[in-house]
Amino acid sequence: MTLTSPTDVALVTGGGGGIGRACADALAVSGYRVAVLDLHPGDAPHLGLRADVTSTESLQAAVAKAEAELGPASVLVHAAGISGPWTSLLDLPEETWHQVMDVNASGTFRVCKAVLPGMVERGYGRVVLVASVAGKEGSALLPAYSAAKAAVIALAKSLGKDLAKTGVLVNAITPAGIDAGMTHENSADIQAGMEAAIPLGRLGTAAEVAALVAWMASPACSFSTGAVFDLSGGRSTY
Repeated sequence: MTLTSPTDVALVTGGGGGIGRACADALAVSGYRVAVLDLHPGDAPHLGLRADVTSTESLQAAVAKAEAELGPASVLVHAAGISGPWTSLLDLPEETWHQVMDVNASGTFRVCKAVLPGMVERGYGRVVLVASVAGKEGSALLPAYSAAKAAVIALAKSLGKDLAKTGVLVNAITPAGIDAGMTHENSADIQAGMEAAIPLGRLGTAAEVAALVAWMASPACSFSTGAVFDLSGGRSTY
């Protein structure tokens, strides 16, 4: 792949496993030098840096180190997140609500604050925020996660408009059940329910997500910003 962006450096949060790891691998195949920012960077053949999305200082340090070693980032894929427990809002402890919102919603804010200023200054960037179909539909028994991912979707739309003339494009993806990462943390019954809700009759794969993200992160994505790309196997109708 011939890149026409100012740099060929990509940062992937949550890239230690699951969807994030698949995206990091796909970007590397596309020709990017990839830095994985994660609490547990794993053993991927990329620059692995420990980063905590609940800490501004941790993120700023990780981004600074990644760019010092690889160069300025032209791509950000933000895949770090947690789902929290499957439970009714009436049974959800307040501290759990705050934890899920802090990681997913406020974490997205912190990551964007750490990376976007440099992109804007350089006049180019591709940002992909990993949201969820739960943020569009609201998933039963996942009130905090649904609310947090709805915030990620709204933030992508807002940033897309705010930065439209800067050369930095910001979009979101909304996967349904994906056969990787957090989905594997659920019980067999919950996974079966997720699959049953998908008209295609199966869970998606991390590779399918990564293929779309690789295009969204490329210079070929040139007329989409503030958009939400669906990966739900037909579950979403809007």
